[in-house]
Amino acid sequence: MTWKDHGELFVRYRKNPILTVEDWPYQANSVFNPAAAIVDGKILLLVRVEDHRGFSHFTVAKSENGFDGWEIDSKPTFFPDPVNHPEEIYGVEDPRITYIDEMKKWAIVYVAFSNSGPLPALAFTEDFRNFERAGPAMPPDNKDAAVFPVRFNGKWAMLHRPAPTIHTLKANIWISFSFDMKSWERPEVLLYAREGGWWDAYKIGLSPQPLRTPEGWLIMYHGVRQTTPKISYRLGLALLDLEDPTKVLRRSEGWIFGPREPYERSGDVNDVVFPCGWVLVGDELRIYYGAADTSVSVASAKMKDIMEYIMSTPNMSDDAPEVKKRNQSLMYY
Repeated sequence: MTWKDHGELFVRYRKNPILTVEDWPYQANSVFNPAAAIVDGKILLLVRVEDHRGFSHFTVAKSENGFDGWEIDSKPTFFPDPVNHPEEIYGVEDPRITYIDEMKKWAIVYVAFSNSGPLPALAFTEDFRNFERAGPAMPPDNKDAAVFPVRFNGKWAMLHRPAPTIHTLKANIWISFSFDMKSWERPEVLLYAREGGWWDAYKIGLSPQPLRTPEGWLIMYHGVRQTTPKISYRLGLALLDLEDPTKVLRRSEGWIFGPREPYERSGDVNDVVFPCGWVLVGDELRIYYGAADTSVSVASAKMKDIMEYIMSTPNMSDDAPEVKKRNQSLMYY
């Protein structure tokens, strides 16, 4: 099979970045890595805001069109509560939002930064004003987590990214299951970081929440390759089976979006595009992403084009563990 370079699939909004710290109604260092949802007909972003201690919290920003005219909460919407939740002692970071129809609530999976390192934690809300914390879902070091909106054989599923304790090992995306969204079990690797010179050969992690399509669960993930002192965060796609999300059906070969513009190349952390949320508006899939850990930007693609692309990638549906790892690591020609 001859590989075709599709280039970047998402087109940047011409007035990026759409939110910067200069837009904020209170003092902060930077705004980035927003979760995204459509709530009451408006685009809602749950934006990570870093203060001048280096600790983060979340603030809601809403817009009618998702590009401008943002209404930003005048104070933090979701602030760390280390007294009642000591896992949040160093802040909360990188939320992902999933609407759970069975509960009639939004589930927010976020990184709680504890004394022992980062870990996924869960909170629920009906209005993005009042939040019910469920506490830690996984032990540290672990992050880049989101839940699916439905059960599989009676169990909820969460994607997450444990960090290996041995520095030379790779960081992969895992999946775990729970009956109650409190105790999580059956962890297994879902997507492996590739080998060698691939763009995603050092570590990978989930970006926005899983998106249901007729062909399968669409996920976007970030990949990092470290071949020099410089690293760069780029984005790829994968498709999971609708009935069994442990089965990877398709996966990007090349990256489909990466840091290119000055606001993505230079900031608190250079060469980073990091979306924690996406929304589907008609046939337009929009990703809302942190640019260089400094500001918020948006890019979009036609859903039809995204699905045509992912369905053109190699079939990886043989789910035997040794075959899965081999298929995800090989170059296709």
